[in-house]
Amino acid sequence: MSLSEVSDILWRERDLLELLVFKLEEEQLILDSRRLRWLAHAGREVEMVREEIREVELLRSVEVASLTAELEIGPDVSLRQLAAAVDEPWRSIFVDHRQALLAGTREIRKLAEAGRGALKAGAAAAREELGWLGGADEVLGPEEAPTP
Repeated sequence: MSLSEVSDILWRERDLLELLVFKLEEEQLILDSRRLRWLAHAGREVEMVREEIREVELLRSVEVASLTAELEIGPDVSLRQLAAAVDEPWRSIFVDHRQALLAGTREIRKLAEAGRGALKAGAAAAREELGWLGGADEVLGPEEAPTP
């Protein structure tokens, strides 16, 4: 495994994090617009991107382990440690990757927290909408029906 190949994997991971940010924002817009019809689709798209991220993370883990064995710097190194162990320009490249991945992760965490609140509000709105159909408990079941 080469430094270039690991960098390419990190670029792919960064691209996927950006796509996940987009999908989470898209989901948020659907919730905000109360167009709940599309919420399940948006949720599936978020999960598809998350699964792809998991696959790339696994690939990265395997390839970094291979690279660190070649460089003789020990197993289970962090990206920060890998950057510190290589010469320029790779040190700067890996530092940039690390910073971008951290920023993307922070943004995703923030969106996920906001999304949880919006999902609760969306669920309440859906229960209200279903209520006029003859009682939400008939549609949702008694344990899911809104309390008066």
